[in-house]
Amino acid sequence: MNSKIVKIILILLMFVLPFGVKAEEQASVIPTDAKLEYNHGIDCYKLGQYEEAIASFRTAIRLAPDYIDAYYNLGNLLDYLKQADEALSVFEQIIERNPKEYEALYNAAKLSAQLGDKVSAGKYMSMIPSSSGYYSKAANAVAKYNIKPANKTAEKSVSQTSGIYPNITSPTGVTTDKFGNLYVTSFTDNAIYKIQPDGKKTLFYKTSLLNGPISLTSDDNGNIYVANYNANNVLKLSHSGACSVVAKDIQKPYGVHVDGSILFVACQGSNSILRVKIK
Repeated sequence: MNSKIVKIILILLMFVLPFGVKAEEQASVIPTDAKLEYNHGIDCYKLGQYEEAIASFRTAIRLAPDYIDAYYNLGNLLDYLKQADEALSVFEQIIERNPKEYEALYNAAKLSAQLGDKVSAGKYMSMIPSSSGYYSKAANAVAKYNIKPANKTAEKSVSQTSGIYPNITSPTGVTTDKFGNLYVTSFTDNAIYKIQPDGKKTLFYKTSLLNGPISLTSDDNGNIYVANYNANNVLKLSHSGACSVVAKDIQKPYGVHVDGSILFVACQGSNSILRVKIK
């Protein structure tokens, strides 16, 4: 596809989509398969096939973990669908890659305020220069959502008084990283949630690659290893969410543990322990 056609498509999308398409100059570095998934996501959105669009944007990100356009469209679509927690997690991944993405900071401030997290809303807003138009937009959003929703207040109260993290469906495995974050697998949701030291919960990873995640472990670099029970493999997730398969064709992997450069996997289907070199 030549540059003129790409520019025409981007201009058309600005008028078709109710959420912004970030025009980054990434064409030379994004793999073709990631671009195809991204474009499929755009097509699905225009047809009202929102879940398929979300899946395509997530796949594009998995194939190209720094695909900023895909993050923006995924985050904006989740926001459009009123899935504030997941949308915030996506915008935070953009900020992690580039703290000067002011549009992402605005969205993170707005969503944090909407979820009742005034501290995070103020933090993200303060990262935007006052000279930027996004600063005033963020300030207005924070002011609009100045009162915490009652259900969020109740959830934080339970967490602070009893040490319980509620509303996680079928939790099956937990691990922590060197930054103090807690990761939890949800077997039925085929998802991994991240709980920060302040108790804030976000969706860390959810994709078709996850199929019956059971247990988790982490290494010294912050990578997460997942026993993917129904898929008969073990996945490796970086702190940014990049995913790869480190062991496959395993009969019902159940438990995982990392010791230095070695990954140990308890294989329930074969009544054995698998030893895999990972570094």
